[in-house]
Amino acid sequence: MPKAIWNGQVLAQSDRTEVVEGNQYFPPDSINQEFFKASSTHTSCPWKGQASYYTLVVDGKENPDAAWYYPETKEKANNIKGYVAFWKGVKVEA
Repeated sequence: MPKAIWNGQVLAQSDRTEVVEGNQYFPPDSINQEFFKASSTHTSCPWKGQASYYTLVVDGKENPDAAWYYPETKEKANNIKGYVAFWKGVKVEA
């Protein structure tokens, strides 16, 4: 079962992930909310829409904008609406 790990903690775990452009996207109900802090960062993808970000906070250590999601998606990306993906040193094990 895929899981995302950073700083020794499991951030998300699910057998219902979606893989898009090589990234595992985790369903929103599979993330451990205690480690996620909303960020004001946004980026835009021409076919997915506007991404929002989370800063990860584990044991007092922060990893700014290390997780992202699309709260609203364009039609071709509806399968990942609200799903969360990771980068910046977060290890995703399949």
